[in-house]
Amino acid sequence: MSLLPSLAQAAETTLAAAANQSGRYFGAAVAANKLSDGAYTTILNREFNSVTPENEMKIDATEPQQNNFTFGNADRIVNHALSRGWKVRGHTLAWHSQQPEWMRNMSGTALRNAMLNHVTRVATYYRGKIDSWDVVNEAFEDGNSGARRDSNLQRTGNDWIEAAFRAARAADPGAKLCYNDYNTDNWTWAKTQAVYRMVQDFKQRGVPIDCVGFQSHFNAQSAYNSNYRTTLSSFAALGVDVQITELDIEGSGTTQANTYRSVVNDCLAVPRCNGITVWGIRDSDSWRSYGTPLLFDNNGNKKQAYTATLDALNSADPGPTPTPTTPGPTPTTPGPTPTAPPGSASEIVGTQSNRCIDVPNASRNNGTRVQLYDCNRQTNQAWTYTANRQLQVYGNMCLDAAGSGNGAAVQIYSCHSGTNQQWNVNSNGTITGVQSGRCLDVWSTINGAQIQLYDCHGQTNQQFRLTPIA
Repeated sequence: MSLLPSLAQAAETTLAAAANQSGRYFGAAVAANKLSDGAYTTILNREFNSVTPENEMKIDATEPQQNNFTFGNADRIVNHALSRGWKVRGHTLAWHSQQPEWMRNMSGTALRNAMLNHVTRVATYYRGKIDSWDVVNEAFEDGNSGARRDSNLQRTGNDWIEAAFRAARAADPGAKLCYNDYNTDNWTWAKTQAVYRMVQDFKQRGVPIDCVGFQSHFNAQSAYNSNYRTTLSSFAALGVDVQITELDIEGSGTTQANTYRSVVNDCLAVPRCNGITVWGIRDSDSWRSYGTPLLFDNNGNKKQAYTATLDALNSADPGPTPTPTTPGPTPTTPGPTPTAPPGSASEIVGTQSNRCIDVPNASRNNGTRVQLYDCNRQTNQAWTYTANRQLQVYGNMCLDAAGSGNGAAVQIYSCHSGTNQQWNVNSNGTITGVQSGRCLDVWSTINGAQIQLYDCHGQTNQQFRLTPIA
């Protein structure tokens, strides 16, 4: 039986599977109180591989009284996702809206400190479980001024956004940190340009920002524009990922379907547009239900917009197919390194960082994303390379690729026979996925830096050694 991926890309029949072909996710905003709705969860579980809590992680939900944190409803959504190996987008840590009364009544230094405490406490609680955080939401004014929104947070000082991002990085160093906003889709608008200048400044000064979220709530007043692709590509050129975070398009029929198709194609045309989230599942679940803006009707039937979206996702270029004889960046001899014979437990140590591939908090949950962490010889860092090329931990969990594209998450999952759990341990120090042909890669050397797949390039952030545990 061949262990190599098929050279032909078959059309997938669900949104998540179709998006995954190009290494992207396709997610939905989820409400905890609807997880008991069988029709709702049937569509959710079938079609999506990422979730955003619709309201359950907002400030009023997670800190209703100062320093009294409640995570129960958010946990229901997070656990539903992680148990299935999905991504979670955290929404949102700092925002002028949906603040609890105690925060609305604060100002100045007290408010700044309360905001930073909230960011730190929530991001720390979910550390290692969130793919991307909307750290700051909707901080710019509508209209043509390009100014910051005159909010209570803004009045604590113009550096409040930077302070929030730095606090989030310290609390959850492995997550991507995003700025998220609406009416930033049209490249010519003053608000879009103002956000662009902020991101550009942050990147130049080393403020930790990894991604920009475009809510993309399209209707007659804020219509899709053909320069949307320019917006996505221009932000990506600053060195950040771009994500479509709250997509809905009011309308119906062919017109709505064609706009969905255009939005998806624009994302697919930008390599750093790594995922799309629609803001709800059925039209009846939408905050704009009167505009029938989603992919499924009130009864859960697929609309024309669904078919257009699926077709567009299936048309994506999956990227270059790895050649059968070259699993790594240069011809190598696949197989375990001499110091780690099959069957022995080893640490997987990064050459660049000298830190180990680690399962956070010794979790045994399917979908837990692995990270770098100081080597400690504990069971959550003890990997056994098996004769069928799996990297096992705890005896029954395997290192697992959640996708095959650049940036795909690397996680643990119950062992099975799929090629996304098979790895070539190469003599040049790289570890390549049999399914993807891509290398294990880490973007940083710090504790908590997450492991991903990426095109092999031979640099030290893609080199590891298996060191036997005595």
